[in-house]
Amino acid sequence: MINLELLRTSPEKIKEGLKKRNMKLDIEPILELDKKHRELLTQVEQLRHEQNQLSKEIGHVTGEEWTAMIKQMKALKTRLKELGPELGLLEEALRNALQSIPNLPAADAPVGRDESENAVAREVGKKPVFDFKPKDYLTLANGLIDTERSAKVAGSRFAYVFGDLARMEFALVNLAFDTLIPHGFIPVNPPVMIKPKVYEGMGRLAGDQKEERYYLSKDDLYLVGSAEHTIGPIHMDEIFDAADLPRRYVGFSTCFRREAGSYGKDTKGILRVHQFDKVEMFVFSLPENSEEEHRFLLSRQEELMQLLKLPYRVVQICTGDMGFTDAKQYDIETWLPGQNQYRETHSCSNTTDFQARGINAKYRNAAAKKTELVHMLNATGFAIGRVLIAIIENYQQKDGSVKVPDVLQKYLGGLDKIRPFSA
Repeated sequence: MINLELLRTSPEKIKEGLKKRNMKLDIEPILELDKKHRELLTQVEQLRHEQNQLSKEIGHVTGEEWTAMIKQMKALKTRLKELGPELGLLEEALRNALQSIPNLPAADAPVGRDESENAVAREVGKKPVFDFKPKDYLTLANGLIDTERSAKVAGSRFAYVFGDLARMEFALVNLAFDTLIPHGFIPVNPPVMIKPKVYEGMGRLAGDQKEERYYLSKDDLYLVGSAEHTIGPIHMDEIFDAADLPRRYVGFSTCFRREAGSYGKDTKGILRVHQFDKVEMFVFSLPENSEEEHRFLLSRQEELMQLLKLPYRVVQICTGDMGFTDAKQYDIETWLPGQNQYRETHSCSNTTDFQARGINAKYRNAAAKKTELVHMLNATGFAIGRVLIAIIENYQQKDGSVKVPDVLQKYLGGLDKIRPFSA
């Protein structure tokens, strides 16, 4: 959630951030709503103060004075009862309005309208050269990825993954955990369901994000779209000691997304599905160290990619394409020779204090003698389906088999090749 005090005192800064994001949002009605809320809150607090004063004094009076005070207290109670619902409606309206404002872009985030203006920071690794025409992953994974059977069972955008390709998923999870834990990451398997208010606090129900979510009305719970969504609230309403930061987690979960608005895009296969598995990194940081932690997370992503020896490029996301909660974002796009293009496989985001404000996660600032909001960051370890695609296409062999990356072979009992099979 955006800093309300900043909105009040520096509305031009908010407007500038929205302009950089190429967002048209009139903040004047929000400021007016805030003004009305504060005025009514002041009135209610004054009435409560008068009520408390009368409660203290009434025991010391008798007769007509006592009767007058009782009458006054009843009037105050009636008035507070009248104003209570109005104040509640204003609070809810203000909270909803504030959730329409995204995080402000960092000063060094490249300004741009959309993904066409993202900046490629670097390309790493050599693209494979084949002495045959490379195939796409669906052709190569014949029998290993089955979307026809899954469609009969669950509908479109689901898949069965079989055999050694299914084993490779868990090899990737083990590789990620084995690589990241020595860097101080605490492993966690988080819940895959989340309460609406907590989801709102994480900034993941704002704007068009709500269309992406699966909601279970009977239970009043959402299915998460990433492990980030329930790792972040681990420390909701808690206060860190500064010495305990950064706190780093690596989590694994199944993720659920409707893929709203993407109909007609990548409808076949496992690139864009409703259910997928992901390893996620998450960090709670001191504000002054969050930029360093952001670079650290990106380095860990590159380390994992280099262990797999997959060619990729690092892309700095422009203000018009950044995620709603992000102040600064990098993506990693991996080369897919069967499709002759780079595709996004990782994201890496610094949300600064935006999510922390929504879930009230703080630390003790001993120098300032107060508590302040932490900064929160998230980064993909492996989006399993997309990394499997990258491995299949980059490690394909002329005979239609797929070589297993050297670093994964120990997790697969020494298996060095995967071959299609009929299930």
